[in-house]
Amino acid sequence: MGDRLRSFRLLLYLEWILLGIAMIAALSMGRPHPPMMAIDPPNIPLAVFACIALLGGLGLRLPLGSPGVSILYTIAGFSLSWLAVSVGGRGNTVFSALLLVVVLRACILFPWRGRIITALCAYGSFLIVLWMRIQHFAERGSGMRSLDLAQQQQFLLNLMINSALLFGLVLIFVLLLVGAVLSERESRQALIEANGRLRRYALLIENQAMLQERSRIAREMHDSVGHSLTAQSIQLENAVLCWKQQNWPQGETHLNAARQLGKDALRDVRQSVASLQTSPLQGRSLSQAVQTLFTQFTSTTQIVVKTEIDLPASLPAEISTAIYRLIQEGLTNITRYSGATAVELTLNMTAGALTLVLVDNGCGFEPTQNTTGFGLQSMRDRIEAIGGQFTLITAPGQGCTIRATIPR
Repeated sequence: MGDRLRSFRLLLYLEWILLGIAMIAALSMGRPHPPMMAIDPPNIPLAVFACIALLGGLGLRLPLGSPGVSILYTIAGFSLSWLAVSVGGRGNTVFSALLLVVVLRACILFPWRGRIITALCAYGSFLIVLWMRIQHFAERGSGMRSLDLAQQQQFLLNLMINSALLFGLVLIFVLLLVGAVLSERESRQALIEANGRLRRYALLIENQAMLQERSRIAREMHDSVGHSLTAQSIQLENAVLCWKQQNWPQGETHLNAARQLGKDALRDVRQSVASLQTSPLQGRSLSQAVQTLFTQFTSTTQIVVKTEIDLPASLPAEISTAIYRLIQEGLTNITRYSGATAVELTLNMTAGALTLVLVDNGCGFEPTQNTTGFGLQSMRDRIEAIGGQFTLITAPGQGCTIRATIPR
């Protein structure tokens, strides 16, 4: 069969079965009564076999993508079917099987409108041949001599109706079967393409997120580490100047300031490196990781911290990572900008959601006038990416409250 049909084993096997049925029916034809064309009886089976073989050979390559050629191809299939029944005389079974092969191929070549038209043509052809065979049978009256004329007519009418209904049901079955197979194949192909697009989008988003994270870290290092190192360089230059002037107390002051600036720069570098870690939790639970984070925060800043953490033993990795990064970013902002002396964290799991509240008593700020809001936007994006809701409550002189709610 055609290249496309070969990908559907069920349809391929169905065509082979139909062609096999036609071959078997041709072998059982015997002598026609009478042939519909003037062909010598010994050559009739060979002629029918030739028609079947030609129709089967047409299936080696289907004319996909060309409507005009597809129509001619289908007409050729009908012509060979008619030729087979014409030279075979009483080859009703042959004709039915060949018509089904033509309809089967039309389902591959045409959309639903073309399939239905082809099926109607096949059904009409079958009815014509069936009527001719019934008429021939009635004229001969073979096997019905014991019946009166009314009984013979009733028998032939029932035979014709039953045969027509049976062939019609088979046609409907073929149309629905092939339609289902093709729809399943198209759905699978669409799903494969959609998955491919999703993978590409995921890679693009991942790359974009990576670029944004790198930009954020570069910006932070420029603003914090760069500033600390620049100020340290100035303090060291002042210390050298005081040393030359033998102003030892002032020089010591500059050296102490330079030492503190170096510590600040080192702390900022460590925080930046920590934020680059692939798995910030490093195999720990979220509660353990947050407690460690606050211990480091307290030892570095001397800010009083109050925590209330009540979480289950395990959480999805993406939620744990997002919460950890949000707290980490929040503590970084508190250290640099708030001037806070106390921080409170509430992190618990309720019946409907995981809730985080991070509060400081710092100077606060006006959110609409915030010029260093990259970290805040990053926190918002992280929470919204996992289906949560991010809320920021702050005002000048009133501290800052960060609230995040992630549905379970």
